[in-house]
Amino acid sequence: LNRDSYIRSCKLLPDGRTLIVGGEASTICIWDLTAAPVPRVKGELSSQAPACYALAISPDSKVCFSCCSDGNIAVWDVHNQQLVKQVQGHTDGASCIDISPDGMRIFTGGLDNTVRIWDVRDGRQLSQFDFSSQIFSLGYCPTGDWLSVGMESSHVEVLHTGKADKYQLNLHESCVLSLKYAHSGKWFISTGKDNYLNAWRTPYGASIFQVSLTVSSFSQAHVHRRFPAVFVCRGLCISHDVSY
Repeated sequence: LNRDSYIRSCKLLPDGRTLIVGGEASTICIWDLTAAPVPRVKGELSSQAPACYALAISPDSKVCFSCCSDGNIAVWDVHNQQLVKQVQGHTDGASCIDISPDGMRIFTGGLDNTVRIWDVRDGRQLSQFDFSSQIFSLGYCPTGDWLSVGMESSHVEVLHTGKADKYQLNLHESCVLSLKYAHSGKWFISTGKDNYLNAWRTPYGASIFQVSLTVSSFSQAHVHRRFPAVFVCRGLCISHDVSY
């Protein structure tokens, strides 16, 4: 990524030394954060798509999945910095992604108004869910089969991946840009272009709290694994005590 490229997604590997960054460019950069005197790019993943909208890393940190603006999901070997395969199905840009805790399934949302579930091993599509709005974000519950979907229409829909159960949540006033489950799976957060951060109970979406924030949009949200804090990122870090 050059200085003028918009960053869409970044993932820090568990080693704490490697950062993978994608955005409005055909190249995904792998950064060495421990290089002296300043961090440096130690590798690049070159895609045929003009932009990368979202990234996910496998539990063993060996594989990177990138959601491409052409609708494909690129699967990368992180160590060898090579493209393994491309998963095809979305008919418009693939905008968001999450991965199951066992690394066997990925969940993707697209600007084609669909959410799709894929088998990581062979790239086969397992399920498809159709919506009336573009999908901007999603998150998979780490302890069950619930999938939360954030939409351009401002709705959050929580659906069961194996049943017809579904809930619609309506506290946001604009598009929902990020979703993240707590590691316990008991609650999740969403952030939107309306400057609100909402925390919801899994799965039915009872509101836990709502916070109004002072920036216009958020590209990523993170729930800390060990401490009661929520971090929302787009050039800054905000924490909120969630001891309940």
